[in-house]
Formats: sequence, structure tokens, C-alpha cells
Amino acid sequence: MLISIDFNSSEAIYVQLCDQIIYLIANDDLKEGDSLPSVRDLAEAIGINMHTVNKAYGILRQEGYVKLDRRHGAVVSLECNKSAEIQNLKNELRNVVARASCRGITRGDLRNIVDSLYDELETKMKKKVE
Repeated sequence: MLISIDFNSSEAIYVQLCDQIIYLIANDDLKEGDSLPSVRDLAEAIGINMHTVNKAYGILRQEGYVKLDRRHGAVVSLECNKSAEIQNLKNELRNVVARASCRGITRGDLRNIVDSLYDELETKMKKKVE
């Protein structure tokens, strides 16, 4: 599992870790049922505190991306309430749209960005199948 942390970023390390694990799931590098590294192993591999990894795993559990199992540790689990997830995304996107509007980025620009991001994921998925 390839994770890289930008220690100079203003974004919290646990947020970077969560985002990268979600991206690995979306990119099909991690699949339903795959085990994540132990808290200790991942912390050592990245060079961060174990509590930071534990916090990230806890957030991923709360958001429905992983299950925490005493025997197997953190395991990818994509069970979710779709309507609740849509509402969560709507709340997150509200801020993105507001920032874009303040910067003169149009609705069409945002649609193009979203389409290109989906295309990027789909292209990576197709390459893995081939």
C-alpha cells in the first residue's frame, strides 16, 4: 500500500492518511475485505505517531470505509447508507461550490473538473483490468 504524507502541508496528517486510503479504495487498489496494515506497522512505515494512524482508522470506521476487527485489524468495508452519504457529500460540496464561486469558477468549470476526475478513476480501473 503506497501512502505518502506531506509533512509540510497545512492539512493534518490524519486527514491526508484518510484521504489517501479512500483514494486507494476508489482506485481499486484496496478492495472490500482487504486488511489494512496494523496501526503500528503503518505508523512505522510512514514515520508518524501510532495515535495518528489510530485516529485515521477511527474516522474511516465512522465514515463506513473500514470495519475494525479484533482478530484482523482494520478491514475495508464499503457498507453505507446511500442517502446519508449523499447528504454528507452535499454538505462538503457546498463549501467547494462557495469557494469556486468566490474565485469566478463557473458551474460548467466544476462539472468539467468532476467529469475529468471520474474519467481519471475509470481510466486507472480499466488499465488494471487489462
